[in-house]
Amino acid sequence: MPAYLIVHAERRGDDTVIEDPDLTVEFVDGWALFKDRDPHGDMNIALAIPATQVARIERVDDHQEPIEQEPAPQKE
Repeated sequence: MPAYLIVHAERRGDDTVIEDPDLTVEFVDGWALFKDRDPHGDMNIALAIPATQVARIERVDDHQEPIEQEPAPQKE
């Protein structure tokens, strides 16, 4: 599940984690926009934060599926 850590620029120790199965983040016109899918399938803004109030945003979930590797075939 997508999860993002929002590290606030001024409020140290008051960081936020936001997560949702359909969560995305965009940076538009000085804003960090977190969007998720509503029951009708439309993407809507769930949270908007002015970029000046954010020190950084990190994706903190395990968003990459592990690749199962098979051993190389043995030469005979």
